[in-house]
Amino acid sequence: MSTPANTLSEIADALRPVQRIAIAAHVRPDGDAVGSVLGLALSLRAAGKTVYALLEDGVPSNLAFLPETATVLSPPYPALEIDCAIALDTANHERVGEATKAALAAAPMLLNIDHHGTNPGYGHLNHVDSAQPAVGQIIYELLKAAGFPMTDAVLQHLFTAISTDTGSFQFSCTTARSHEIAAEMMCAGLDTARLARLLYHTYPARRLTLLRSMLNEMQFRADGRIVSWNLTRSLMDEVNMEPGDTEGIIDTLRMIDSVVSAVIFEELADGKIRVSSRSKDERLDVSAVCSQFGGGGHRMAAGARMKGPVEAAAETFLNALEHEVRRLA
Repeated sequence: MSTPANTLSEIADALRPVQRIAIAAHVRPDGDAVGSVLGLALSLRAAGKTVYALLEDGVPSNLAFLPETATVLSPPYPALEIDCAIALDTANHERVGEATKAALAAAPMLLNIDHHGTNPGYGHLNHVDSAQPAVGQIIYELLKAAGFPMTDAVLQHLFTAISTDTGSFQFSCTTARSHEIAAEMMCAGLDTARLARLLYHTYPARRLTLLRSMLNEMQFRADGRIVSWNLTRSLMDEVNMEPGDTEGIIDTLRMIDSVVSAVIFEELADGKIRVSSRSKDERLDVSAVCSQFGGGGHRMAAGARMKGPVEAAAETFLNALEHEVRRLA
């Protein structure tokens, strides 16, 4: 478990004097990435700073309901004059995306705030705490400790970040503090029921079409302990899939009683295969399996990129995963 190199107090002290800030997170942003970036950005804007929120792939449609998402910039970026750059929820610097990394390079100082244990500490200041279930939880503690503004819009983003990365407070990474923070947000007037409805009970029909295909096509191995699905370009085109449509869909596979690991293999436009893996057993470290293929992440949730075609990539990955699963009692 990683220990933060710099305290939140040191991060806050670095932020106070700077005026022009760019904040970014990883490509294909999820709820923690979007929520952390905009939660921090809106707080610092409320403190009177000029803040640019950068996301290489923009905000996915399933999160577009959140406040101020229209202010997020995506490539091509304008020339930015910035005093400080912040990378959030990004295990290595390249994961912010090529154009975003170049934009952040304009700043003389880079802050790296993350919860991936594999993060090498690529910033000038680094707060990497793998004990935290979501970067949004770290940002909440940072804002609270520093006395930065926490408006309703800021809380909406940080609740989204924490809720989505903890599986709506169900995953084993969830801490007692996660629940305490949610309670503090509710006491501050945040309508968490509304956010939960928009996050988990307001899906486009195309997502249900994808879910139907997944349930029809899922494949089992290792005596039912591994389940996988190949998400093809043809299916994506058929349903006009948008970024965010598959967010969390893998958890439907993971809920099968016999399953200890679920994997989705997604065909990307460049011919590579995006691997998303989940574990349901603390003894099974899917990040270790993903690391065999140049990927990584968390013990219970990790990913990788592999060469296509999808059938070959799936067989190679699943063989490695099955080797680990069969070692379990």
